[in-house]
Amino acid sequence: MKTANDLFKEFKILSVSEFFKKNADMLGYTGKIRSMTILVHEMVTNALDACEEAHILPEIRVEIDHRGDSHYEISVEDNATGIPLKFIPDVFGKMLAGSKAHRNMQSRGQQGIGVSGAVMYSQVTTGQPAVIISSTGEEMWEVKMNLDLQKNAGKIIEKNKINDNGWRGTKIVIEAKDVTYNKSKYSPYNYLRMSSIANPHARIEFIEPDGTKILFPRSSKTLPKSPKIMKLHPRGMSTDDLLVMAKNCRARKLGSFLRSELARVSRKKAEEIERVSGVSLDKNVSRLTWNDAERVVNAFKKIDFMAPSSEGLIPIGEENIIKGLSLINPEFSVAITRAPKTYRGGIPFIIEVGLAYGGKSEPGIEIIRYANRSPLVFDQGGCVINEAVKSIDWRRYRVNLESTPLTVFVNVTSTHIPYTSAGKQAIAMEEEIFNEVRFGIMETCRGLKRYMDSKRRAYRKKQRIDSLLKYAPETSKAISRLTGRDTDKVKNLFIKLIEKKYA
Repeated sequence: MKTANDLFKEFKILSVSEFFKKNADMLGYTGKIRSMTILVHEMVTNALDACEEAHILPEIRVEIDHRGDSHYEISVEDNATGIPLKFIPDVFGKMLAGSKAHRNMQSRGQQGIGVSGAVMYSQVTTGQPAVIISSTGEEMWEVKMNLDLQKNAGKIIEKNKINDNGWRGTKIVIEAKDVTYNKSKYSPYNYLRMSSIANPHARIEFIEPDGTKILFPRSSKTLPKSPKIMKLHPRGMSTDDLLVMAKNCRARKLGSFLRSELARVSRKKAEEIERVSGVSLDKNVSRLTWNDAERVVNAFKKIDFMAPSSEGLIPIGEENIIKGLSLINPEFSVAITRAPKTYRGGIPFIIEVGLAYGGKSEPGIEIIRYANRSPLVFDQGGCVINEAVKSIDWRRYRVNLESTPLTVFVNVTSTHIPYTSAGKQAIAMEEEIFNEVRFGIMETCRGLKRYMDSKRRAYRKKQRIDSLLKYAPETSKAISRLTGRDTDKVKNLFIKLIEKKYA
């Protein structure tokens, strides 16, 4: 019989990087087309965020070069502030690190995995280092780096200081195998097209593997407002959340901690929490036990709080959605931004919906999904947005699911998007989000129905006029013979009478 020591000889602790190397599918790297698009997605998301945080209108350049069988080089360049040399290994080589993951605020990325995951995938499929060229305006470096999987850390293997020629920004170049490129709806091309629609303030240049240059022009010169860090709402907290915050706050007493660190907790509300929980507001937060924290969190659930503020959420805006949808060149478009709501008791979110009819839309309904402006290209079947679209009785709005050329645009804005996986391509089924998406689609559909009805009335009117005008020549001749008046004059009067009747 084996002893405990025998059994634990093979015991090993995996780093985050090692875990995702073994489970790359959890980051979305499954299949050649999908893996290619996910690589571009992670790199472009990083570039857009960098520009917006610096209050710079994004100029993004994406280039894909074919190197061999299922082997490509991918580069993404931005015009943001650049990255200081000492931070490059952490930005591109350390998973669960970043400037956004630890803050309760709206952002495209939430986990600090994205671009470092792309570097990891490149490394394990080609063995080649990532090349980072970054200029802060003061100095410019070209760095070659690998990801130390065991330590979950970036490792610079070569660095060279170069002349910046007045350029500022960051360019990342990686190679990848087991990927491919095409122009399907799951391709990098469609991802960039969708990105341009939701980010009309960005100019995106794309060079395809065959050298074709595609430009997605900027249709708005207005940068979106910067999202603000938001305090956590009591209804969205767990016992562990409360204890972690208590250990890292500056307040000494529970009362001042609740008022300063949580949203919608006034002095009066704090006193109510004390009465319901039985935990004194004078208790030192560093001495809070699990039992104390659990009683406080249970009290949160029994007390009525105002809904969390949504001022930290920055939606795209109806005008910008219409500008974005203009890429489709629609015959009719409409957009709405719903009022802020919450899910899971206290996490704020805003739903935006746009519809584009006709133009470049293909027959049938195309759903383009976004989370905090970032396109969701894959896993549509498991997404709450898709379920909400399927729940609509489209016939009520004069929409034929097979023949009506319609694009449905949905963006979910929140401090925390409930993704179904680390791949960040589908939003989980949350009842409040489902209802808001559904109500938003129905609201825009009412505008579409009015347009379709007016179009139908105009068509019927034209049919009646055309039908009557067919008889104008013969009728005019008959009236002319009876009255002795000039045939052309009678005909013109007859036509004017028809047009006046159906004006």
